[in-house]
Amino acid sequence: MAKPSVDISLNELEQLAFQYITECVTATKEIATVKGAVNVKERHLPTIQYFLRIWLPIKGKPSIARSTYYDWLSQEDSNKSDTIKKIDDLFKALAEDVVANEGKGIFYAKNKLGMTDKAETTHKGDVSPFIPIDINVKE
Repeated sequence: MAKPSVDISLNELEQLAFQYITECVTATKEIATVKGAVNVKERHLPTIQYFLRIWLPIKGKPSIARSTYYDWLSQEDSNKSDTIKKIDDLFKALAEDVVANEGKGIFYAKNKLGMTDKAETTHKGDVSPFIPIDINVKE
């Protein structure tokens, strides 16, 4: 792993986010078949936490802690806040596309993207209160 640098500009952070997205879109995995191993396209679900805390240091950039991420979101410095929101929105857009078009990531969609199952419940008739009955057991 490359040694992380100590500084990163917001412009560089945005450029690196697009590089990460490209890696997520072009990812492959190896599958064993009767004819041997085959590489199959397997888009990854991008996450802001993985990008900031793991992917950046792999690329020799500083890790950005979760607390720093939240500080940036709430700061008056709109450049940091806007950059982080823009990157996170891009990641969510790709994640939604992967989930919608590849039928995977249902737990990610529910937990991270706020999606829910649609349930339709209809009731016909009266609801009567519970009435206990006595049961006698003969020996």
